[in-house]
Amino acid sequence: MAEYARAYIDRLGRPYVEQDILAIAREQLRQEEEMEQQLGNGKTSPAYLFCDTEALVTEIWSEVKYGRCDPWILHQVERRVYDLYLLCDIDIPWEYDPQREHPLMREHLFNLYHSALQERGRNFRVVSGLGIERLQNAIKFIDESLFERSGQ
Repeated sequence: MAEYARAYIDRLGRPYVEQDILAIAREQLRQEEEMEQQLGNGKTSPAYLFCDTEALVTEIWSEVKYGRCDPWILHQVERRVYDLYLLCDIDIPWEYDPQREHPLMREHLFNLYHSALQERGRNFRVVSGLGIERLQNAIKFIDESLFERSGQ
């Protein structure tokens, strides 16, 4: 699933405000639940949903930007637990994008995500490496997680 925030902000026509973060979180979750339902209908083999973002990302974004987070988002962070979280390391160079903020806070933000995942006891791996190596590392972590879940 694509990150809904990107499309939302692209068509906003103004700088986003705190209320936009809640709207983004609600729609991201709605689309995710719709996709889960579609994947579950009529399938005999397992279907996997990969999400570019989720409520924990939205929580940290809101807290960094505004110093607080809407209770609905906080509830979703606790309610929605995923089988595996892939946390991207900051070992690749930062590239400009009109929606990317805080190029000088990469380590701080990485540490916030890492701590939040660790404190909540979430199953996560840090994906590092450049180019194809990074992709192969992500695939390896996914394969390992699937293997663990199958009990083999």
